[in-house]
Amino acid sequence: QVQLVESGGGLVQPGGSLRLSCAASGSIFGIDAMGWYRQAPGKQRELVAVMHNGGSTNYADSVKGRFTVSRDNAKNTVNLQMNSLKPEDTAVYYCNARFKLIYDFWGQGTQVTVSS
Repeated sequence: QVQLVESGGGLVQPGGSLRLSCAASGSIFGIDAMGWYRQAPGKQRELVAVMHNGGSTNYADSVKGRFTVSRDNAKNTVNLQMNSLKPEDTAVYYCNARFKLIYDFWGQGTQVTVSS
C-alpha cells in the first residue's frame, strides 16, 4: 500500500558527507513520522534519526551533531544529511514511515560505506 524509495547511498571517505532521501508513495494518509534506521553487519537495526509530524526529532547519540533529519510533509519525503562521516557509520540505511502510531513501513535499504 505504501512504498518508500531511498536514494543517496554510496561510498564516501571519512570526514565526507552524504545526503539520503526517501519518498513515500501510495496510500500515505496517516503517516505520523518518517526517519532513518541503520543496520551494520552483525548488529541490530538501530534508530538513526526520526522526525515526527510536529517537527520533533530523535537522534542516536552516535550521530548527534553530525546528522540532520528533515522532512517535507507536502512531498512526503524525509532526508538525512550526514556530515563528518566515520567508518563506524558504515551500514545499510533504511527509510521508515510510521502509520497511526502502530505500523512501520520500510524502504529497501541503501548501503553507506565510509572508507578510505
